Amino acid sequence: MGRFLLRRAAAAAAVLLGTTVVTFVLARVVPADPALAYLGPKARPEQIAEIHHQLGLDQSLPVQYARYLGGLVRGDWGISIGTKQPITSEIFGRLPATLELLTAAMTVALVLGIALGVIAAVRQQRLADHVIRMLAIGGVSMPAFWLGLLLQVTVFGQLGLFALTGRNDPDLEFTDPIRKITGFHLVDALLTGNAPGFTDTLTHLVLPALTLAAYPIGVIARMTRASMIEVLAADHIRAARAYGLRERMTVGRIALRGALPPVVTVAGLTLAYSLTGAFFVEVVFNWPGLGQFAATALLNADYPAIMGVTVLGAAAYILVNLAVDIVQARLDPRVRLA
Repeated sequence: MGRFLLRRAAAAAAVLLGTTVVTFVLARVVPADPALAYLGPKARPEQIAEIHHQLGLDQSLPVQYARYLGGLVRGDWGISIGTKQPITSEIFGRLPATLELLTAAMTVALVLGIALGVIAAVRQQRLADHVIRMLAIGGVSMPAFWLGLLLQVTVFGQLGLFALTGRNDPDLEFTDPIRKITGFHLVDALLTGNAPGFTDTLTHLVLPALTLAAYPIGVIARMTRASMIEVLAADHIRAARAYGLRERMTVGRIALRGALPPVVTVAGLTLAYSLTGAFFVEVVFNWPGLGQFAATALLNADYPAIMGVTVLGAAAYILVNLAVDIVQARLDPRVRLA
């Protein structure tokens, strides 16, 4: 395990370094002047030159990258051009909102995806199987931003259910403010016994979480179905049925445990993918997380913010894949961490 973690740490460092190089160069290639975003469109040439000097934009790309990499190692990710605040405070201040949305979406995706996959496998080639496969294909195929708009029009606009946008009702700040403890509003409301805050947060979370969960549900359901069909045809399952074990125990414990390793792998990959998909969902639902921050940074040519979000996303992707490898080794004794 120790050697495995050391090798993965070295590979992760190389991937992060390559990510910073590519992102740094691409951000500088974009034909936009961050000094104009910093000062405004009426800035004078001497003011623009001064900002270029302060931001180090008047130096060569290798020098700029070396300065950025040194600051990154020291924990200094720079100052946001758009908000004039440190990148670390901007990112980690908005990160709990994105993680809360991502956690809710993946919880729904795992529960529904595995359950639907098991039902489809047990009822293979029946009506339930065909319906679940169609729903899975629809969830995988439909763009997140389009599904979000569709849910806003139908669920909120026509049915009047849940909330349209935002993380909380603005009036909640005056009536039942949520005291920040963890940054997760649902958890903080529970810890402080704030029932109105919990209900309000939940009604705002449902639509964006369902939108973000659509793709993982489809992928997990299809993989669970395929893996379960293979396991249900194995000799040990036929033996368990021959010994008279109840079907619920045979399917729910023996077969499902054998089918989980590939599902865990796919779930980890969809989790990493959903981290980027959350950005589109946050823009559609005006969710105050990293997605809103990243979209604004792209529009304002905010190089430090773009770099910060990219590095954080790459690090999260690496950590998720590492966690998937470890969990898979725990579930399947045939897998070894080599």
